[in-house]
Amino acid sequence: MALKFTKPRFKKLKSAKMSGDILSITFWDEWVDAGRLMKYTEENVLKQKALDKKKGVNTKSGRSTQSKPKTSADTKVDKEEIKNTASKGKKRKADSGPEKENVSAEKLIKIQIPSTLKKQLVDDWELVTQQNKLVKLPRSPTIDDILTKYLDYRSKKDGMMTDSVGEILNGLRCYFDKALRVMLLYKKERQQYDEAISDNVSPSSVYGAEHLLRLFVKLPELLAYVKIEEETQIQLQQKLLDFLKFLQKNQGTFFLSAYDSPKVSEGSGKGKDN
Repeated sequence: MALKFTKPRFKKLKSAKMSGDILSITFWDEWVDAGRLMKYTEENVLKQKALDKKKGVNTKSGRSTQSKPKTSADTKVDKEEIKNTASKGKKRKADSGPEKENVSAEKLIKIQIPSTLKKQLVDDWELVTQQNKLVKLPRSPTIDDILTKYLDYRSKKDGMMTDSVGEILNGLRCYFDKALRVMLLYKKERQQYDEAISDNVSPSSVYGAEHLLRLFVKLPELLAYVKIEEETQIQLQQKLLDFLKFLQKNQGTFFLSAYDSPKVSEGSGKGKDN
């Protein structure tokens, strides 16, 4: 069964940062689900008018209207209504919160990253953000080279090249090329990207395993926007895990053991690491 990928779509980012092996993204937009909206029905319209009346708002002009002085009995009734309304509101929030989280979790494809590769992610974060180091570009092997090596590996192991494996690798390449500048780079790496990548050069032909591994942290979230049948999703999980094990098996060959210091402009003092 062939797996079809669609080109990823990205919202405008507000911020992006990575802590350990978790890359967190914040978007400008907030999507409001239907559960937070009231349907336009006669009953709900009457409720709105009743609330406006209690607040002393004229529904036609929108201005406050003068109300008669309330008696002690009226005040007591109002307090009881406010108390009941508040308790109902808290109950709705408590009921809707976990349900929203469960729906989001169900959409995510779980990708188990091997422990040694998790450590690789942590070391990568430490070298770039704390020690001001950069991966030397272009890398060798590049991501294109690694994907080709994996395809050869699977072909020899299976005795044939399956369409699904080729489709997944093409999908990974497409996602990486689109996502790298948007959400996989640290701030200190952006200048290097602008210098290394031009319009006719794909990032997967320049970057290597270090940045490819970062993609797998965000991949479950990206794939949540793709319609995938349950059976196909299970196969995809298995194949992605197999690819990660391939990276783990060749970790000493594919990943750098040391990063470079960024170039220092002439005239800069010694010992400064920009």
